[in-house]
Amino acid sequence: MCFVLYAGTTIALPRKMFDKDAPNLSVESLTERDAPIKRHFSNPEVQYIGSTSGCGCDFPHVILQNGEWPTIEDTEKDELDVARDISDRRNKEALVALLQTTGDKTVELYGVWDGGNEVFDKPPQAQEEISVQRLLESEFRFKEQGFYKLHLAPD
Repeated sequence: MCFVLYAGTTIALPRKMFDKDAPNLSVESLTERDAPIKRHFSNPEVQYIGSTSGCGCDFPHVILQNGEWPTIEDTEKDELDVARDISDRRNKEALVALLQTTGDKTVELYGVWDGGNEVFDKPPQAQEEISVQRLLESEFRFKEQGFYKLHLAPD
């Protein structure tokens, strides 16, 4: 099971398959299995965005537990934590750069924990409107079942 992230845009993003020899973001069309996720978006184009791990797990995220998202405490970091922070930053920066290529003023993002076909029908448990700059903040984590209207440009 993995965290998966979808982006709603006005025009389709160029497709790019994941390459394990050169890990970077991937952009894939919806499959028959995840197509129901589209009902949550107002933008006409919805696509799957994979992180440097191939799935969305390298996008920083928190998993809904007992109806709540855990808080991330700032603790002393070991080497693994530092490596995770570097990966998080790289993935968030690549995502922002990709979304800015759309030319859209706003895009929609929806992240879910892929635990079976029924997750794509579940309505969002949180909805937020945020600036693209918020994604780049070190403490930002995508909320599982969190739907984001992301402002790329000032209104």
